[in-house]
Amino acid sequence: MKILGINGSPRKDGNTDILLDKSLEAAGDSGWRTEKIILNLLDISPPQEIEYDKVNSEGLSPIQDDMQTIYKKVKECDAVIIASPIFFGSLSAQTKIMIDRFQCAWVSKNILKKDIFKKKKSGAFICTSAAHRKDFFQNARSIVRNLFQVINAQYKGELFCPGLEKKGEVIKYPEFLESAYALGRKITSATKDLRPS
Repeated sequence: MKILGINGSPRKDGNTDILLDKSLEAAGDSGWRTEKIILNLLDISPPQEIEYDKVNSEGLSPIQDDMQTIYKKVKECDAVIIASPIFFGSLSAQTKIMIDRFQCAWVSKNILKKDIFKKKKSGAFICTSAAHRKDFFQNARSIVRNLFQVINAQYKGELFCPGLEKKGEVIKYPEFLESAYALGRKITSATKDLRPS
């Protein structure tokens, strides 16, 4: 079993990164293979109109960049965790661009009736913010849930951590770290229910 962590923070070793690592650590302790993608290190173009009216033979975006690798890894994994800080009341630009590039998958699934992400998986969401605004987290969550619906990932859990502004200060909050580890355990346990009998 494999879990994929997708970090949408532009800050290396920041709060989002630390929490995601803790969840992946829990999955690893459960015997899962883990992999982390850092979106800020990848070449991902913003979506173009072609995403809406044309897909390639695989039902995916014809734009050749690092999204092709992400599509492949999302298709193959058994669980995925999206991690992003809050920027302007929503997801980071890095996370949002990636999600918007799944528009081709939405077209394939809902218009062309070609479900390219057939493999059921579990999904979870980690989100950090300097603010204490529930509506910011709710806004970000709604977008992630839309993505999960497209890639056949059942939403199995979330972790919202407000009041984190300085780099790495989450280590001062053991309750957040413990919750991140518990989330990793939860998603691996929940994924067992998705295995075909």
